[in-house]
Amino acid sequence: MNIFTFFSFLLVAKINYSFATSVHKRFEYTYSFKPPYLAQKDGSVPFWEYGGNAIASSESVRIAPSLRSQKGAIWTKQPINFDWWEVDISFRISGRGRIGADGLAFWYTKSKGAYNGDVFGSSDQWNGLGLFFDSFDNDNHHNNPYIMAILNDGTKQFDHQNDGTTQQLAGCLNDFRNKPFPTKARIEYYQNTLTVQFHNGMTNNEQDYQMCLRAENVILPKGGYFGVSAATGGLADDHDVIHFLTNSLHATDQVQPKQYVGEDQQKLQEEYRDYQQKLEQQKAEYRKEHPAEKEPDLEDWYESDSQRELRQIFQGQNQIYEVMRELNKKIDEVVGRQERTMSLISQQGTGVQGAGAPPPPPGQPMHAGDTIRRHEVDAVFNNQNLMIGYMKEIKQFILEVKQRADTIINNQAKQPTAQVQSVGYDSQSLIAEMRDGLNHVKTNMMQMAQKITAPPGGACPTVNCVSVTTILIISIVHLAVILAYNLYRDSKDSSNKKFY
Repeated sequence: MNIFTFFSFLLVAKINYSFATSVHKRFEYTYSFKPPYLAQKDGSVPFWEYGGNAIASSESVRIAPSLRSQKGAIWTKQPINFDWWEVDISFRISGRGRIGADGLAFWYTKSKGAYNGDVFGSSDQWNGLGLFFDSFDNDNHHNNPYIMAILNDGTKQFDHQNDGTTQQLAGCLNDFRNKPFPTKARIEYYQNTLTVQFHNGMTNNEQDYQMCLRAENVILPKGGYFGVSAATGGLADDHDVIHFLTNSLHATDQVQPKQYVGEDQQKLQEEYRDYQQKLEQQKAEYRKEHPAEKEPDLEDWYESDSQRELRQIFQGQNQIYEVMRELNKKIDEVVGRQERTMSLISQQGTGVQGAGAPPPPPGQPMHAGDTIRRHEVDAVFNNQNLMIGYMKEIKQFILEVKQRADTIINNQAKQPTAQVQSVGYDSQSLIAEMRDGLNHVKTNMMQMAQKITAPPGGACPTVNCVSVTTILIISIVHLAVILAYNLYRDSKDSSNKKFY
């Protein structure tokens, strides 16, 4: 139970206590329906009338079935004759899809709405209160399912584009689709204060209500009608209302016992005396027919002090057991989190200890859970330093090849008709020298590859020793050698042309 739920429970308990102590409730059966035998044999609901695609059964009223573009509503036949009221609605919205549409609405309006209207199956521009259980996100703000209350004076149109959020009096974000138990809403209107409590249907506890919204200075028209409507769109859900219970609210100082005077009082007294005489006659006849039976001891019908104490002790033990079970669950969760934390700390500690430990002997594999060690880092740095040195040597060799190629080109330009001389060397000696240079480069590359593949610290199983940089260096060397050879061949061909 989080802090928000705890404070919501306290607030609901406080409100219920204040209502119980200062408000008198009277059940109004002519504005209610509940199972079993909700509907009569002819399909009608006493004191109510429904239409559209609504279907009444003995257990519930299906306002809108899970088919596309269905609308329905149910309304009281007579307007209410009291100012303040409380309505308990138990309903179930279920469907096969991940999201549903469109939703269900509770109405208190000056006049009855339509049975196939545009606002959750009822009429737009209503005069009164509309409490909407909206399950489809029309404005794409990812704030549905949503519960909101909207007041209308009969002149405003519902804002479908924004899901009515620009017109709402108050609301709360609560999911009411596909719950294991029926969801419930308790709407109270007393002294111009509107209060809505919501039961999310996750438990079967009748007192598990949470505060959804509360608004003051709410003026509703008197003598209105109660109603429930629902609608589906491209997506479809079953919208079932299980019961609709109405209580009129009265201040305790205004409630007086009903006084019977005159003929009514005499009739009641005569009926009571007749009932008492019939009861005594039936008792006498039963004693004559069953003389062996003794009259039951009235004390057995009542709970003694010791039985009451035992019952209270048993209930207290049950509550303690429930609390201990919850604490046990919480402790198991805490222990599990501690174990996971300790495992992570131990893994990190192993990595830190491994960093200062000596390198493993050659040929010994590393464990899969070990991290990179210090000697491996040193081996990587040494390989990088070796690669930098070899790159410098390769650069120097490429510059030397370029200088010699430039010298050959300058000599050919100075002596176009003479035989080409390569700074004191003939062509055969120059080719032999370039071949020796290429062999030297090849030897250096092989040595570098051997040193990279076999670092001083032993094998490097977790680091790729042949990196992309090494491959690029080898490619650059080959390109440089090919370029030098092409320059030499071009200069040789040009000198031969000039000679002939």
